[in-house]
Amino acid sequence: MTPDDYCQQKAAASGSSFYYSFLFLPPDRRRAIMALYAFCREVDDVVDECQDPALASTKLAWWRQEVDRVAGGQPQHPVGQALQAAGKSFNLPAEQLLEIIDGMEMDLQQARYLDFKGLSLYCYRVASVVGLLAAEIFGFQDRQTLRYAHDLGMAFQLTNIIRDIGEDARRGRIYIPMDELKQFHVPAADILNGRYSDNFTALMQFQMERAERYYDQALAQLPAIDRKSQRPGLIMAAIYRTLLREIKAENYQVLHQRIALTPVRKLWIAWKTWAFA
Repeated sequence: MTPDDYCQQKAAASGSSFYYSFLFLPPDRRRAIMALYAFCREVDDVVDECQDPALASTKLAWWRQEVDRVAGGQPQHPVGQALQAAGKSFNLPAEQLLEIIDGMEMDLQQARYLDFKGLSLYCYRVASVVGLLAAEIFGFQDRQTLRYAHDLGMAFQLTNIIRDIGEDARRGRIYIPMDELKQFHVPAADILNGRYSDNFTALMQFQMERAERYYDQALAQLPAIDRKSQRPGLIMAAIYRTLLREIKAENYQVLHQRIALTPVRKLWIAWKTWAFA
């Protein structure tokens, strides 16, 4: 199996909506974004699947060394090898790859966020940095596109937090800021124990409206000259905003289930967005 095959399988097996946005890219850009996505999956899986925080920290330290080996031309892992190949054509700074690992490591250090300022740093590291790297791979002419990529990454991560709130709670994590739980009179115990209430619904509506503002802000900042090259991000935005509407239609019943779109629906949205964006 080649490094590219490994990354392709890693991306496809995840079932992520991101996978559908990559399918329409030219081969060189598709290989590069698959490598970046596989890297994110590898380091995220370390945190989500490793029960021992000390072991997870050790594994993340190994990935930090692998990023250094990628920069030095001697990667060991198939994902590292694919990233090295991608780096010959696209600007993928080691500093930004390391910052993604910094974000994953935050999950080993804290399970709560006092306010949105603290959560924003986490979202920046695990999502906006990925968006900035992806923008480099997709290609752009106007640097304003990087502001779009930053805000779109924030919107994606806020959507993930809404979608995964129950799943995260079962891991002992609550990403919704503590001051907002207090503002809406939702005890953390309600999240952890899967208890719904009118206050919880109002809290989730607040979270969704903030995510929507980031989508609106991002799309307003995308220069017309880069719209076609950045279509994968527009596909993701279309899929994720459809998901948000589904969650709202289900009255934010996200504590006991993971609401998702079917693969066929994602593919339809991806094709339609690519054709008409």
